[in-house]
Amino acid sequence: LTLNPWDVVLCISGTIISCENAIVVVVIFYTPAFRAPMFLLIGSLATADLLAGLGLILHFAFVYFIPSEAVSLFTVGLLVTSFTASVSSLLTITIDRYLSLYNALTYYSERTVTRTYIMLILTWGASICYGLLPIMGWNCLKEPSICSIVKPLTKNHLIILSVSFFMVFAVMLQLYVQICKIICRHAHQIAVQRHFLASSHYVTTRKGIATLAIILGTFASCWLPFAVYCLLGDYTYPALYTYVTLLPATYNSMINPVIYAFRNQEIQKVLWTVCCGCFSPTVPFRSRSPSDV
Repeated sequence: LTLNPWDVVLCISGTIISCENAIVVVVIFYTPAFRAPMFLLIGSLATADLLAGLGLILHFAFVYFIPSEAVSLFTVGLLVTSFTASVSSLLTITIDRYLSLYNALTYYSERTVTRTYIMLILTWGASICYGLLPIMGWNCLKEPSICSIVKPLTKNHLIILSVSFFMVFAVMLQLYVQICKIICRHAHQIAVQRHFLASSHYVTTRKGIATLAIILGTFASCWLPFAVYCLLGDYTYPALYTYVTLLPATYNSMINPVIYAFRNQEIQKVLWTVCCGCFSPTVPFRSRSPSDV
């Protein structure tokens, strides 16, 4: 096959994604202090993004070195599973952040741990089911006319994935609106109780809302173009359109570690300890709410 520059770019993106998220997975897995629900959810997101990066690398390797239908189904199934799990993990993190603010007094309870495991099981169960569909026969290898813009996925399969994404995005948008309202209310109450100036209240509220806007805006800008094109595109369209919309979607897995992991002070301490020994690993971590992350 002639080497496609777009496939090379996707492979490079997959390599960067794999390296970033492998660091997060290793840090969370080997640090006993990171067993809180919010770190489990961040670990789930990093694992999904790590698999997505590996899927991009394997797809490139198999297409150009071991081309076969079975391998193609495997790599596409892996990518569907990992990207679905990544988007679903972002939803679970949003739900966890909302509940940590809405039920602040009962958040640090056994119920939260149980709820976290249930969300993880549902997230990965649904993602694996989506990924198994092409392998179980829901593909267009024998009927090219029903192919979508992402071969060998069928048009109906891709529509289901796109509709599921829009549902997840709508729920996340609603939850972040509610989180903004809670942040504004809490900031106002703190300002009144401590007799802060109105400007301090304004700065605190603006900072919180700006952070949420960056999180949701990044997610939307990365995934919306591809999700829309999945609904409108056809297998007869030039492959260039698919690459142009798919590449930003992969960038979301590249940005997620920066937003959800590397900004966390506890994870930063562990990374500095590993890199240069600037901090002692015996220093206790401060218990933080997911809304602080």
